[in-house]
Amino acid sequence: MNEVWYADGLRFRCTRCGACCTGEPGFVWVNDEELAALAEFRGESLAEFTARYTRLAHRGRTLREKGDGDCVFYDRDAGCTVYPVRPRQCRTWPFWESNVRTPESWAHTCTLCPGAGQGDRIPADEITRRVGVIRL
Repeated sequence: MNEVWYADGLRFRCTRCGACCTGEPGFVWVNDEELAALAEFRGESLAEFTARYTRLAHRGRTLREKGDGDCVFYDRDAGCTVYPVRPRQCRTWPFWESNVRTPESWAHTCTLCPGAGQGDRIPADEITRRVGVIRL
């Protein structure tokens, strides 16, 4: 493995604050496996789920957003309503390539996410694995 600037790992503990699920519009990319798991979790047919909660974008399917930019599955009181089956993109946050590219990008991520830079130290090999799972 190439030496990464975060060789000693980085701290992260999800506070379930919703900062990564709310606010500015964005994309939550979903693949067929994730769509099936989400539909099953919600007790809906795949066709019904896909039509109601996703849209086609430049890279594939993405979850829809509410009018205020919040994820369609984020509830301001309850948090993520699909947390047990949330998409891979959500599960790998904040360890996206764009967030760990440089120490400066990580420092910026820490200003946006109250759990970034806090909690348990995540080893470099785990961070690199998560980055490799999804590149944003």
